[in-house]
This record gives sequence, structure tokens and C-alpha cells, in this order.
Amino acid sequence: MTLLAASAAAAEPSCYSRLTNEWFCGQYVRDYQQEITDATIQHLGITIAAVVLGVLIAFPLALIARRLPRLETGILGTATAIYTIPSLALLPLMVPFTGISATTVVIALALYALTVLVRSMLEGLRSVPSGVRESARGMGYGATRLLFLVELPLALPVIMAGLRVATVSTVALTTVGSLVSYGGLGNLIKDGVTSNFRAELMTASILCVLIAVLFDVLIVFAQWLLTPWTRGVRA
Repeated sequence: MTLLAASAAAAEPSCYSRLTNEWFCGQYVRDYQQEITDATIQHLGITIAAVVLGVLIAFPLALIARRLPRLETGILGTATAIYTIPSLALLPLMVPFTGISATTVVIALALYALTVLVRSMLEGLRSVPSGVRESARGMGYGATRLLFLVELPLALPVIMAGLRVATVSTVALTTVGSLVSYGGLGNLIKDGVTSNFRAELMTASILCVLIAVLFDVLIVFAQWLLTPWTRGVRA
């Protein structure tokens, strides 16, 4: 029994054993690679779905607020009010309607993103010079062509700035989905905090930061591709 115990102790990874419990442990990453990969994929999927849903909801709301100024205060106020609801309350409130699923987290995060997305889209559209609109109308552009071919491209820098903020905040907020077991890396963070598992907590936290940086870089690159005229102006 003594030899078996000694062998087991020798085989136990020292950097994340209960005796050392180090913050940085490459052995933990190798041993739990599949678990970390699954949590990362889930985190990416929930974040992307929430941001896309948020954009799809925010865009028509911004158009309505611009077209009907009397509704602007109500739309922006509602979006802000939703953002002030604590996630600890919002997710449990949604569970009876959407169940304990990723859908619950996606919808909640999309609603949280509205306060940034609606404002940035509205401000972006308003930043388009009135002279440009009049020139486009004089060239025969209808409302739809004017919006998609003139206004949106010119409003893109402001809209993308809001999208960057919304996306990065969504990456962080996705972790609260651990309340319903769909928090991506948040599940590992929750487990790391509960069990005082430092390597798990640190690894998940670092991956969250890396995902946020990755999305931010991708959005900046997408903006660079979609707005070539801004590069010409800077040059």
C-alpha cells in the first residue's frame, strides 16, 4: 500500500495538486484539453449568436427612433433599463419561458447589448451630412438605396465602434451563463472559484481576455476592409 501511495503521489501533476495549487499550470491545460476546448467553443458560439441577434434587433429599433423622434426616448430608455437588470435576476426570470438552455443566455446577452448598439447605430446614421443625403436624392436614390448605399457606409465607423464595445462586453457577460450551466468558460471560472482550483480559474480567465481581443481585432479589420475611403483620407 505504501508503494502504491508513493507511486500515485509521484504520478500526480505537481503544479495543480492540492498541495501546490499553482495559478499557471501547463500540465492542467494538457490534461483537461478537451474540457477547455468544449468550454471555449461554447463561449464563442454564445457570444457570436448574442451579438448577431442584438444587431438584428437594434437595427430596426434605430431606424424607428430616427424616423419617429417621439419614440426615441422610449426606445433608448427601455434599452438602458434592460441593461440595468442584474444578470442574477434576468436569467432566472427567463428560464420559465426559454428553459435551461443556451437560448436563455443568448437572448439575455442580446438584450444587454441593445443599449450600446441602438445608440451607436442611431448616432452613426445621424452623423451622415445632410448635404450628402440631398445629393443622393437628387441623383434618384430612393429611401432603401439611400440607406444601404449611402447612409450605412458613411455611418459604419460609428456603428463599428459601438459593435466593438458591445462584443467585448458580451464576451465578459457570457460567463454569467454559468447560472444556467451555459456560460462557456464561465463554467470553468465558477468551478475554479468554488473549488479553489487556481489553474482552472486562471486558464479560463486568460482565454476570455484572448477571445475579447480576438473579436476586437477582427472587427477593426472588418472596418478597415469595408471603409477603404477612410484609409485614403488618412494617407
